[in-house]
Amino acid sequence: MNDYLPRETPVQLIDPSGALSTDESYPAPTDAALLEGFRSLVIGRRVNDQCNALVRQGRLAVYPSSHGQEACQVAAVSALEPGDWLFPTYRDSVAVMLRGVAPADAMVLLKGDWHSGYDPHDHHVAPQATPLATQLLHAVGFAHAAVLKGEPTVVLAMCGDGATSEGDFHESLNFAAVYHLPVVFFVQNNEFAISVPLARQSAAESLAHKAIGYGMPGERVDGNDLAALESVVGAAVARARAGGGPTLVEAHTYRMQAHTNADDDTRYRAGSEVQAWVARDPLTRLRNHLTAAGVLTADIESAFAGEADAIASTLREALNTDAQLDPQDLFRFVYVTPSTQLDEQAAQLRDELDRTAEEARA
Repeated sequence: MNDYLPRETPVQLIDPSGALSTDESYPAPTDAALLEGFRSLVIGRRVNDQCNALVRQGRLAVYPSSHGQEACQVAAVSALEPGDWLFPTYRDSVAVMLRGVAPADAMVLLKGDWHSGYDPHDHHVAPQATPLATQLLHAVGFAHAAVLKGEPTVVLAMCGDGATSEGDFHESLNFAAVYHLPVVFFVQNNEFAISVPLARQSAAESLAHKAIGYGMPGERVDGNDLAALESVVGAAVARARAGGGPTLVEAHTYRMQAHTNADDDTRYRAGSEVQAWVARDPLTRLRNHLTAAGVLTADIESAFAGEADAIASTLREALNTDAQLDPQDLFRFVYVTPSTQLDEQAAQLRDELDRTAEEARA
């Protein structure tokens, strides 16, 4: 069981200065893979900036920024094959887009619409939802069904540190371990569950240490080091695909911005604490490494920035269009065959809207 214990310090392959180190258990990705990862980081950062602006313009109802955590989302997507499934959190919009969902479709839920904005089956991405840890139950159920059907599917279930305090987290890990399911539980430990610091959530040495209690391995990784993330998460996915069962991976990162636009993070943390993490920025770290290695040039980075700006522009234009809302949708998608009471309510709303329209014309 000692093999199930995580390391005392998180796995790190590229330090904050950009220097590369070797690890016997986790080889570094190729330069080509890291360059593609850097491209995704640039896109993710630009999308975060654009969405924050759209919130201020009233085009998004809420946006949980992943600024500073983008490397976790890039690694999650890069570890999966097309037939695998991703179960994201509400903060993982960048991962949803990198999985192939159109940026505007990925924002539908956060705009305040009644549906998730995309067909999960088209992209093998479960809908985003705001309740904590509920997606973990769905993930293990999906993995169990895949095993029963003989499908070679690996499920990657993402959550935050706050979700590990939920009963759904316990039930999901326990079920996955008992049934030896191909699930990777990927915890983005960004130090806060809204305003509650990790020390008030758990007394465990690390969240990854919880894994051994369920009978699965746990590992800790620097959540701002894309190279280490891709290696560690990739190994956990490969283990699941080979029949090794579930793994819990804890990525140590930091939420650089407020929980959402509705949150005032100055009430529970000091600006100096946030500033201390600036030097650990995943984008800057990887840029320094790739530039020093002669892989990233100014022309390549300019091309990546141009691509990111084009995506942001498309997103901005899509969300600057007012939605055409039909009040009858409140009733249309409740039951396949509407109940009598629902029909009566729909008729009452139609009459009320007709009267309002007549009064407006008068």
